[in-house]
Amino acid sequence: MENELPEPSGNGFFGKNPVLKLKEFQSFLSIRFGLIFALNMQITIIYYWVYHITNDKLSLGFVGLAEVIPAIGCSLFAGHYVDLNEKRKMVLFCVTSYILLGVCLFTLTTPFSLDRLGVSTTLYVIYALVFCGGMIRSFMGPSVFSLFGLIVPRKHFPNATSWSSMAWQTGSMIGPLVAGLAIALDGVLAGMFSVLIIMFLLLIPILSIKTKPILKKEKEPMLQSLTQGIKFVVKTPALLGAQLLDMFSVLFGGAVALLPVFQKEILHVDEVGFGLLRSAPGVGSLLTLGILAFLPLKTYPGRKLFIAVTGFALCIIGFGLSTNFILSFAFLLFSGMFDAVSVVVRSTILQLVTPDHMRGRVASVNTIFVSSSNELGDFESGVMAHWLGTVRAVVTGGCITLGVIAITFFSAPQLRRFGFDDEDKNDASPQPSPKERE
Repeated sequence: MENELPEPSGNGFFGKNPVLKLKEFQSFLSIRFGLIFALNMQITIIYYWVYHITNDKLSLGFVGLAEVIPAIGCSLFAGHYVDLNEKRKMVLFCVTSYILLGVCLFTLTTPFSLDRLGVSTTLYVIYALVFCGGMIRSFMGPSVFSLFGLIVPRKHFPNATSWSSMAWQTGSMIGPLVAGLAIALDGVLAGMFSVLIIMFLLLIPILSIKTKPILKKEKEPMLQSLTQGIKFVVKTPALLGAQLLDMFSVLFGGAVALLPVFQKEILHVDEVGFGLLRSAPGVGSLLTLGILAFLPLKTYPGRKLFIAVTGFALCIIGFGLSTNFILSFAFLLFSGMFDAVSVVVRSTILQLVTPDHMRGRVASVNTIFVSSSNELGDFESGVMAHWLGTVRAVVTGGCITLGVIAITFFSAPQLRRFGFDDEDKNDASPQPSPKERE
């Protein structure tokens, strides 16, 4: 490990958070925050833009579908490719690709483009660009995950994961809020231009990180390599249970894609209100992650994961039934607080049990789970709202999530009993065979 830290001393801020002394981890946090901030701004603007030029709920679902198809379809190949290449270079490649995508979206939002192309053609171009974004994302996830493991000493993974998640959630919280303000003040065009500027600024922290060694140097047949990540996840019960629980809970319990409908037809608030609703889960997550940075989850993380996901589902049901803006904001806020616990437990399990030489491939499998829950969840929300109505769709999704939690609780005892301390002793995950060690 290139970035070794001395044993933490004292009970001060840096004594409890030693990873913050690493300059490369500081740069990593800047990348983590800036990227998710810009991407959340971008997708929030896209959802708002698509609904207001089409007035069609199903169009919102197709935005999510356009991203999830390449994110899932390219993930296994992306993980294989990331393991064979230098990780900082891969992150730099992905951010550069996002910059080019941002230029295209900014051009598309100009009045000249809309007048020339018309609504229908503009919508198809949006879907195509979102599709390209999904392809980039399939490489970005494994690249960032692998870079994390090369920057942070293993013993500090839980602490670093909390700060990484906090940076991610801060960007998730502020991005939609700033997007709503940008739309209210100067329209969609100004919002897309802001995203582009932020993407350019991300080049600074990326270039401040040194190149990292390539741990997987020996090539193997591509098909065999592609399946290694899947086999590892399947053979690690605690990891598989956590991934499935998160995937199905967000798949059926997500309501973010329908926020434009709640804003316009149910809660009757303006663009700033929309931004506040969109950022509410991030606010809740940030509050919880701030607490977890000082009071980490050291005991019974598996049980706490089930409690958190149950709380998330109940909040989603409450949000679906609410017709009051403040109450709706509160339900979304608490859903984010519960979700933060789930993120920290799941992410720490993923970091702890994954061998260094397989990080790209295992992270690609994680991308499949996350994409299935988030973007397919957006599509599912749009289709359900189209068939059942907005409120029924959200409430039904929350109830299905409760059923998934009950099934997982009884079918995944390894996840219920999982403990971080046990994993440090290598009791919770299978050891790679000599062939897998390469």
